[in-house]
Amino acid sequence: MSCLPKMKTHRGAAKRFKVSATGKIIRRKGYKSHILEKKSAKRRRNLGQAAVVSSGDEKRVKKLLPYA
Repeated sequence: MSCLPKMKTHRGAAKRFKVSATGKIIRRKGYKSHILEKKSAKRRRNLGQAAVVSSGDEKRVKKLLPYA
């Protein structure tokens, strides 16, 4: 009986993406780390919220997270 080896989770991706209860992949937004003075309060506030990964990138992220 041949068993395939376990697939390894990409640890970098595991730290950056979470899977929601409905199966969508959640990501953080970029451009929130520095040079914040010139960005409006509204823009900074919205950058703090989580976003859903686009459908085109979802397949790529799911390959990196086989057990998520």
